[in-house]
Amino acid sequence: MPDVEKSPLLQTHALRVGWDGAAVADLDDLALEARDASLMLGPSGSGKTTALFTLAGLLPPVAGEVRLAGDALWSLPAARRRALRSSRIAVVFQDMHLLGGLSVMDNLLLAPFAAGARQDRGAAMGSLERLGLAGLADRKADALSRGEAQRVAVARAVLMQPRLILADEPTASLDDDNAERVGRLLVDAAADVGAVLVIATHDRRLMTLVPGRIPLRAPGAEVAA
Repeated sequence: MPDVEKSPLLQTHALRVGWDGAAVADLDDLALEARDASLMLGPSGSGKTTALFTLAGLLPPVAGEVRLAGDALWSLPAARRRALRSSRIAVVFQDMHLLGGLSVMDNLLLAPFAAGARQDRGAAMGSLERLGLAGLADRKADALSRGEAQRVAVARAVLMQPRLILADEPTASLDDDNAERVGRLLVDAAADVGAVLVIATHDRRLMTLVPGRIPLRAPGAEVAA
């Protein structure tokens, strides 16, 4: 069994990401501890989402390794990788993945249900309250604005107290006040539960809130000195 107490929570080695075997970007080797928060900055098309999906266990790497709490993510059997993803990894996707016919509260409670965990309405309401969404708990998801839906997706992600929180452009549709609120919630949530936070973004408003940086390089490019 890996000695998770003596190893970083999230590690990568010689990681190259891409689609269908075609390389898109290389990542510097990572060794991130619990409560570390980092931005993966870059313009559209630079490979941020691809890299995030590889860290999430959703898209296999072209080369290299990802370890979460000592487990080599892409060496695990598919069923075990899915179980690990459900219980330890939370992803805030650009398109939110909310079920429009369900209420905001029911969308949040689906996360623990899918992971086989207890559904705690009080915890779900607390997550909504921190994002100023308590008044929308009974509203159908398809009646939300894009900005509201984005904040609901963040509330759902942090509800499960994951070990790794990955967010793909979580502030793209938000004004300055709500962008800061979402950024602070993600950073605080990672600190509260001892998770690693990685945000893929081109939103420079987050640079003062999130201290770490994860550079992406063109495949084969040399690491900057």
